Parts: sequence; structure tokens; C-alpha cells
Amino acid sequence: MKLSAGNTYRMMAATLAIVLLGASVPKVKGQDDANDRQLRFEVMPLAGSDLEAFENGAVPPGSPSLKMWKYTATSTRSGSVGKKYTGYMVGNSPFTTNGTTTTTVYVVPLIVQIGAVTFDPTKADAACYGGIVPLDALKTSPMVMTWHDFKINGIDVGSTQYSDAFQRANFWKEVSGKGGTYHNKLNYKYLAPVTIAPSAAISNLYSTPGLCTAQYGGIEVNAFDTILKLLIPGLGPLGVNPGNLVTFMLYNVTLYDTTPTNCCIGGYHGAYGAPVQTYSPFQYDTAGFFGTAGMDTAIMSHEINEWQDDPLGNNPTPAWGHVGQVSGCQTNLEVGDPLSGTDLPAIKLLTLPYHLQELAFYSWFYGGPSLGAGGKYSDHGTFTKAQGKCS
Repeated sequence: MKLSAGNTYRMMAATLAIVLLGASVPKVKGQDDANDRQLRFEVMPLAGSDLEAFENGAVPPGSPSLKMWKYTATSTRSGSVGKKYTGYMVGNSPFTTNGTTTTTVYVVPLIVQIGAVTFDPTKADAACYGGIVPLDALKTSPMVMTWHDFKINGIDVGSTQYSDAFQRANFWKEVSGKGGTYHNKLNYKYLAPVTIAPSAAISNLYSTPGLCTAQYGGIEVNAFDTILKLLIPGLGPLGVNPGNLVTFMLYNVTLYDTTPTNCCIGGYHGAYGAPVQTYSPFQYDTAGFFGTAGMDTAIMSHEINEWQDDPLGNNPTPAWGHVGQVSGCQTNLEVGDPLSGTDLPAIKLLTLPYHLQELAFYSWFYGGPSLGAGGKYSDHGTFTKAQGKCS
């Protein structure tokens, strides 16, 4: 069945649900196994033969590929002093280049039908959003527009998108010394909405007493990831390819792992294939299901910036943890996880306040001295020193 944006996905979703009942589905790599309804985030890293093909450069000649730069960091942190770590980030290196890199990001609005309830980011929501269309609000947010002048840890890093502001602040000691013209911009393009109707076996409706909506949607994350990987090839004629990022916008719909009580995953980023295709679903919440920590663009800001600094989902770091959503130790460069649930002060553009998550700097993972703006280790100053040894 050929898939394209705008098609109703009811038949494919129903077929998929039947398969899932009797098949073993690969699990998303978890970053927090807490069995509750706290907001958390996941990653689906490039692995196995796909990772080997990427590392060996075994991709068809002339295939589009994501613009990335390779770094090698030498740790100064206790327990890993002198150890070197190599990884990839999107764009050009702030250590060796200047100027602007631009990467295309496609946004696919997902209309989700769970039973008799429809969650549609392309329709005005009078109950939760004052009659505003969520997709329109996203288009005028500081994730997309360049209207807001970001001052990070007392440093004016410029009027730009949040992802670019973060990356400039992340490596401020490098980019400011080159005249401050380094930018990593994202060119957002919007595709027609796609409708999915997951079966009862892989979906749920959460009751939400006291909120603006009576019900909040849920989809099992492993089944959902399978759906996305079936959808993505059909978006190729519309421009989606390994040279760009494709994102999927959920509206007041969250993800859960295996059972509805193991909730809630606000979003994740992933990579698969050779050449590598990167992708990321994120939810846009206007109901306050998680309080302000997950409102509007907070979840998107977490995922887009993690993709920017860890596009393959497996950049290695010294062990860190016992902070943010992480109760144990992790060893990957996920800049959002250490500060999950911690936002910057709300930013008002036009008539709307937008929420953006605070993010950890590169130097927090690998050790000081900090390369980040203001000599801090996160972009709102919560981290004033690098992570210590994790045990």
C-alpha cells in the first residue's frame, strides 16, 4: 500500500494492530523505567548493521545524507580523565568553521483517532487553546521563527531559533571568537496531515478531571514507531529523505510503553537505515497534562535539540545520572534528559507564551572548563559545574 501525506491510515493501522498481537516488537531503548505517568523522553539509536554501514561509509553513491560534523572530546571528569569520546552533531563544526548551515525539517501533523475521539493539531481548539490552531501556533513559535533575542547566561547570542541559540551558547567560547557568525539554522516545511487510527490493542484514552479536555490520547510507543517507519518511505515524493529530519506532531496525545500505566513518553528521536534517516515524533500539549513542564513547544525543544547534538542517538559520554529524568547512570549525549521538566522562563511571541526546556551543554558531559555561554554548563544556569562521577 503506497502511503502519502493526507491519506487516511485506518486500514494500515488496523492491520498493524493484528500483527502486533502475535508478534514480538523491538523495544525502544528506555532512558527511565519509572512505572508512572511522569513525563519522560526516549531515544531510538542507530544500531546493528545500519550503524556499521554508516561508520564504514557503505551507502549508495550520490545518496542524500544529513550534514554532520565529527567531534572528539577528551574527558576531564573524575573517573574518565583523559579518555576520548567520538560522536556526531548536525551542521558544521563550531571549532573549525564559521557561517551558517541550514538543515530542512519536515513537520507532519498527525490526526489521531482513538475510538470516537479525534485529536487534530490542524483544527482550532476552543476548549484548551482559546480557538487557536495548534499547528499555526507552532509555526510562530521560537522553535521556528527568529524573532526572539536570546540572552543565555547573561550573553546575547542573537535573534534566532531556539535550536540555533542553544548551539551557539553551547560552544560560545569557540563561536564568539570567530566573530560570532556561526549558525545552525533549521528550515521548517509543513506537509499535509496524516490520519492514523490505532486499534484498541495499541491505544488508550486517559481521563483528565479538572483539565480543559475530558480525555487525553495514548498510543503504545513500539507500535507507534512501527507505524512511523511504514509512513516515512511514502513521504519521499514530498521531499523527505536522509538529508533532512522528518518530525511528527501529536496533539494532546502521549505515548506509553507496553501498558497504559507505563506513561508518559512525550517524544523521542531516532535513526535507522543506510543511508541514515533521522526522525522524531513530539507531542504538543495544551491541556496541561504534565503541568507547564510539557506545554506547547517544551517537548519539541527537548527532542529537536537532542537530535541536533546526538542525531544517531549513540554519541558516547562518561557515565552521568541521578539528575533530571535519569535515576541511574546513562552514557549518551542527550542534552535534554538531565533537565527534563526544567523550563526557561516563558517566551511571549505575538499573543502566546511559549515554553522551552533548559538544556545541558557539551561541557557538562565531558568536563570543564566550560565552552558554554557565561562559563555555565546549561543554558539557563542551573548547572554551574560539570557532572561528577556517576555510580
